[in-house]
Amino acid sequence: MAPYASDDTTSGRRKAVRYVVPVTVVGVAAATIGLVPALADSGDPDLPKITAQQLIEKIAASDVEQLSGTVKITTDLGLPDLGGLAGSLASAGGGAGGSGGGSSADPSARLTELASGTHTLRIAADGPDRQKVSLLEDAAEYSVIHNGTDVWGYDSASDEVYHSKAPEGADAHGKESGRTGAEQAPTPKEFADQALKAVDGTTSVTVDGTVHVAGRDAYKLLVKPKDADSTVGAISIAVDAKTGLPLKFTLTPKSGGAAVVDAGFTKVHFAKPAASTFDFTPPKGAKVTEGDDAGHSVAGKDKGGAGLPGGEGLGGLDGLNVLGDGWDSIAAFDTGSGSGLPSASGSSGSSKGEAGAFGDFLGSFGDKVTGKFGSGTVFSTRLVNALITDDGKVYAGAVTKDALVKAADAAAKK
Repeated sequence: MAPYASDDTTSGRRKAVRYVVPVTVVGVAAATIGLVPALADSGDPDLPKITAQQLIEKIAASDVEQLSGTVKITTDLGLPDLGGLAGSLASAGGGAGGSGGGSSADPSARLTELASGTHTLRIAADGPDRQKVSLLEDAAEYSVIHNGTDVWGYDSASDEVYHSKAPEGADAHGKESGRTGAEQAPTPKEFADQALKAVDGTTSVTVDGTVHVAGRDAYKLLVKPKDADSTVGAISIAVDAKTGLPLKFTLTPKSGGAAVVDAGFTKVHFAKPAASTFDFTPPKGAKVTEGDDAGHSVAGKDKGGAGLPGGEGLGGLDGLNVLGDGWDSIAAFDTGSGSGLPSASGSSGSSKGEAGAFGDFLGSFGDKVTGKFGSGTVFSTRLVNALITDDGKVYAGAVTKDALVKAADAAAKK
């Protein structure tokens, strides 16, 4: 939660949060985690007039490094209820990096829970070296603490601890080779960062009045893509009038209905948190799992999934190509498997049989499509669509199903 870079108002901002949603496709999915509406006060504040360009510049120049607050999280991607299957698979496989040893405290597995349902987060930050995120649950709490070179994950329900080292090379603006689990916290600022990267000539950007959010006066920035293939209808960002920090982020799909992403603080304070906030010692008797020195539980260790348009979070996937740009960007890569979803038929061994069964189960939620590329299966959410071809290629983005088929056809011609 380091400050925004101020060198360019529409590009060059530091990389946005990378977050894996292991449901729709293997290795790539939307980073669209929803946050329920922040508590808004009655009566819109009377603030000085400001242009959209000035408001974007205000966001870019925001230098908030110290804060604490509470965020409500809800995701409505329209995914089928898998009964926790995705999180269980991620945990069993060690999360995104595959080396977590199955620890229930591994951030790369636990934070995938934010991909669905409603959650409450308590957040604290003191510069780029100290952050804490706590996921509050019924009679339990899960926390990720980044303090200097250490990253801790603690699950009070299972009394398990996960420990790894923070990535080296971070600068004052958070530009680094990787991001700690605590920095994966989905805040309005992180979502606004990435959404504004897609602002170009195909985007309508206006100031849509003012609002109170978490007791703060804020401007509302309204962003509407004009691209026909985009599944994003509109994005509303409530920007703190004093600090320029985004306090609320709402994304509605072009198909209408409830917001897919609605991000907001319910409480926020800009005082420096007490140093003790970031102290952690494993409780006596707790099971401690050590991560690898490379920072397995660091989402930005190029293991992440796609975010809003731009696809920066996919940079670590071998052979990844980002087709197009802005709102119509599509992430494409070859799984190298030579086939699409694993099938239970013909599988040998329990692990292959389980993978095949999951492939058959996942395939039941997709739609078969054909084109010049051959045939494949399209998996759809209310925002992100993904095409997995029968020869193992993947195309995914916040675009229509037809746009994915066109991209696959175009790639087949090359």
